[in-house]
Amino acid sequence: MQPSGQKFELEGIQVFDIKKNIDERGFFAEASRRDWLELFGEQWVSQANLSQSYPGIIRAWHRHARGQVDYFMVLQGSMKIVAFDGNPNSKTYGKLAEITVGEERLQIARVPGHYWHGTKTVGAKPSLTMYFVNNLYDYKSPDEERRPWNDPSILDPRTGKAYDWNAPPHK
Repeated sequence: MQPSGQKFELEGIQVFDIKKNIDERGFFAEASRRDWLELFGEQWVSQANLSQSYPGIIRAWHRHARGQVDYFMVLQGSMKIVAFDGNPNSKTYGKLAEITVGEERLQIARVPGHYWHGTKTVGAKPSLTMYFVNNLYDYKSPDEERRPWNDPSILDPRTGKAYDWNAPPHK
């Protein structure tokens, strides 16, 4: 595992490349290791989840107030992951990070849960995502605050308008 080289304005957003050990049978890759301190720090994964989304599906916006960190690994298809800093007391208030990950390049994207975040499956086939979290899901008191995917208060700093999940990735 090594940093992808991508830099983000939002603190804690990281992307790491996963090493594929390829041979004539296919490949083997480690999905997580306790000694990956650069990615996990002193926190460790408490739960692993799988999510499938059909092309064009948007799952947004939500955030976590109890210190949860999400680690996304897209196994099939491609996904855009967006994080937005909605904390007016933060030095990066109003900034966002966009990450596109997919099966072509095995990576883990780290998103601290205090940011508003969401995903969109991009491309022509469904995405299959394995994601790890450092806190167990609490069925009686879920650590999730939600907003609609098209919430007009989440502004894209590049345009000054509501974030548009369906905008083309180029000009």
